[in-house]
Amino acid sequence: MSPISIGCIGILVLIIAIFLRMPIGMAMLAVGAAGFAAISGVDAALGLLRGVPYETFANPTYAVVCLFLLMGNFAFKSGISNELFACVNTWLGRLRGGLAIATVAACGGFAAICGSSVACAVTMGVVAFPEMRKFNYANTLATGCIAAGGTLGILIPPSTVMVLYGIITGQSIGDMFMAGFIPGLIQIALYMAVVRFWVKRRPADGPAGQSAPLKDKLRSLTRVWSIVLLFSVVIGGLYLGVFSPNEAAGVGAFGALLIGLGRCKNRFAFLRDSLEDSVKTSGMCFMIVLGAMIFGYFLTVSRIPSELSSVIAGVVESPMLVLCGVLLVMIILGCFMDSMAIVLLTVPIFFPLIEAYHINPIWFGILVVRVTEIGLITPPVGLNLFVIKGVANVPMSSVFRGVMPFLAADVIHVAILMAFPILSLWLPGLAGN
Repeated sequence: MSPISIGCIGILVLIIAIFLRMPIGMAMLAVGAAGFAAISGVDAALGLLRGVPYETFANPTYAVVCLFLLMGNFAFKSGISNELFACVNTWLGRLRGGLAIATVAACGGFAAICGSSVACAVTMGVVAFPEMRKFNYANTLATGCIAAGGTLGILIPPSTVMVLYGIITGQSIGDMFMAGFIPGLIQIALYMAVVRFWVKRRPADGPAGQSAPLKDKLRSLTRVWSIVLLFSVVIGGLYLGVFSPNEAAGVGAFGALLIGLGRCKNRFAFLRDSLEDSVKTSGMCFMIVLGAMIFGYFLTVSRIPSELSSVIAGVVESPMLVLCGVLLVMIILGCFMDSMAIVLLTVPIFFPLIEAYHINPIWFGILVVRVTEIGLITPPVGLNLFVIKGVANVPMSSVFRGVMPFLAADVIHVAILMAFPILSLWLPGLAGN
């Protein structure tokens, strides 16, 4: 049997294993090792299993993943999301649909120090949904804006998905962070526009709240200064070249720790829970990374990426058509898989094709992150939808209906980013200069 045939069988077996609910990291590791053994021999596969784990995780570059996860957990456990939402609501709550707009804005702010879509959705679901229910917001609008707002967690820097994309493609993590900033702001603006359009057509779905006096608005800003400072130091330090990615993540984690210690009464529980969750999440991430590395070696010896690039390059002349096809595959996978797993599984396959068509890898990385976000809120199995359903305890049909207008905004957003690459590349270009 040819290496390409073995590679195709391996990919099919991996897909079946994922649908059978086998952990994605273990599935990629098992299929990758078995496929490598079938092509290169058992001894070579055993050598791969002996060497790759150490070579991968002895690399200090991966410390940035742990540190940003630690930063996000410190921020999550310290409860700053409540104050973020309260601050934005003080300024915007008087508008019709103001609570939903405030939720989107708070999601954007929390995403800037969290980096996880699911954590962002859970947190804002707990904080914002009871408030919207108290003011008689429609379940569809309330759940839709929270589920969609949660996807901001992996586009607005810092983002662990961007970190891993940068590592496996050899791109600058700082450039990836800078590239995500403007697209993230555009996404927030589009979601807010969806809310305003919604309540203009159906005013009863998002009643206006009470207006707060100016002194209360100004006082609310004093509660979020630490969050703004932390984000500014981490991203500003990266942008100005003061910190390396590892150093920025370390400073961010330490800053989030100080904020949490200053806010939490039970400091022991805060430390214990933050460290425990960080260790569990880091272990899961590294298992996925290891599985993806082994599976990547298997794909390399099977020659599927190079043959795929050659075949498509001989048939399709338009880089944009190739890019659309790759992104469509990722959107479909996003309905069933975690964003990190999608990036680690598909980028090694498609990146040689992207290079062959001379597509900018930073721009492609932002598009990859963006479309995997869409999968998180795409019915019938978008992960964020089930998270919000569990938090809000509403019918799944309400969550599905509520998220559809935001999905339309996502399609518009991707089209804008594809039509105007400068939106993703302008800030990294400034940093390069």
